[in-house]
Amino acid sequence: MGFDAQFLGVTAPMPRPKPGPEASECVDLAYVHFSVVLDPVRRFARVTGVNVDGAALLDLAGGGDAWRLDDRVPADWQAGPAVYAANDLDRGHLVRRRDPVWGEPAVAARANADTFHYTNAAPQAAGFNQSKELWLGLEDHVLAYAEATAQRLSVFTAPVLGADDPGYRGIRVPLQFWKVVAWNAGAALAATAFVLDQSPLVDTSEVRPPEPGAVPPLGPFRTFQVPVSAVAELAGLDMPELVAADILPPTVAAAGWRRLDATTGVLLPTRASGVS
Repeated sequence: MGFDAQFLGVTAPMPRPKPGPEASECVDLAYVHFSVVLDPVRRFARVTGVNVDGAALLDLAGGGDAWRLDDRVPADWQAGPAVYAANDLDRGHLVRRRDPVWGEPAVAARANADTFHYTNAAPQAAGFNQSKELWLGLEDHVLAYAEATAQRLSVFTAPVLGADDPGYRGIRVPLQFWKVVAWNAGAALAATAFVLDQSPLVDTSEVRPPEPGAVPPLGPFRTFQVPVSAVAELAGLDMPELVAADILPPTVAAAGWRRLDATTGVLLPTRASGVS
């Protein structure tokens, strides 16, 4: 149960909320092959971490409408079904459904089901969540890489819980999401980071189902490959090992955030390395 910091054969700890009153309120929740650090005030994860074994992934059917509250914590600590009813907000998986689905079939099935807890969701505009060019495309790219190279990865994902996020139905809708991918590169930790921005599209005064057959516009979304240190600052997290392991070249990092137009521009290792 839960995220394993030694999964890669080198230490890759879960990022942690920076010390302070908010950090002390967060709750650690362990699931099969992943963990969630829940912020009960914002009702979303501050960080999630999943171990992905590319050599042992199983292709199981999705959970359909199997989302449920986690009964280990109070319901009002979680952003539940009312947030997503009768609008175009998707229950966006933070730990992607397929990422922890590996190993023995019974274990993989439990991991698959575990991803459908509301503690592992955050509201994402439907076009953002489902677009091959955007969030889904990045997730597919990372998972396909792990599977094709039989590589082990540790992936950390969460919304940016910003102070200016717009209010909606008792929660505040996150406008940005981040992802850090870590792997073993020749017995040394390596990592890279991404920020995805849906803020140009989110208008909580007009959140409603799209017209039948309508295609959500893709132009407003923005995807960036960024220094891991930028994610740490943006999300208010401590992740010194991941910051030190950043593969983004200093010249690129110094130039600021690197906008991606497609996942073909994503910097990931070119071949399998380390533990498989």
